[in-house]
Formats: sequence, C-alpha cells, structure tokens
Amino acid sequence: THFVAQKQANAWGLYDMHGNVLEWVQDYYSDSYYSVSPSDDPTGPLSGTFRVCRGGGWDYISDYCRSVSRSRLTPDLRYSSLGFRVLRSSIK
Repeated sequence: THFVAQKQANAWGLYDMHGNVLEWVQDYYSDSYYSVSPSDDPTGPLSGTFRVCRGGGWDYISDYCRSVSRSRLTPDLRYSSLGFRVLRSSIK
C-alpha cells in the first residue's frame, strides 16, 4: 500500500480510486440487487450477511482494479489490501 495522494488525482479531484486497497462500502451485498434497484444512486439492500467491497488492492490483477469491480466479504474480515475511504461533505 502507499499513502493517499502520492499519485495524480482524477478529473474529479479524487485520489487512489484504482488499486492501492480494496475498499469497504456501506452497502450490504445481494446477487440480484442491481437487476431490481433504481438506476440512479442505488443504496443497496437494507440488510444482509455480506458487505460490498469495490475495486482491487495492490495484490489484485488489473482486471479487478476498477471501481465497478464488486465483491462480497464478511464484515469481520481483515487483511493488508483491504481498507476504507473516509469522506466528508464539501457543502459548508
């Protein structure tokens, strides 16, 4: 892994969106969710056993190092290429 913002930001000013670490997201996982979810800003199922992770980490093949890459993991899992992104609102 490497410290955040050591590489160039993307067009929206976001750093490290591909690679570095696989990222936990808030959503619960469902195999069928995208076939029945709203197309604009789907929030995920309200409950479940697994949580969604996006992208790929430093130890993944390049095919998985994309923000559309989605996997499911149990919330208690820990390993070196798994992390999360801290966000804050830009509205003052």
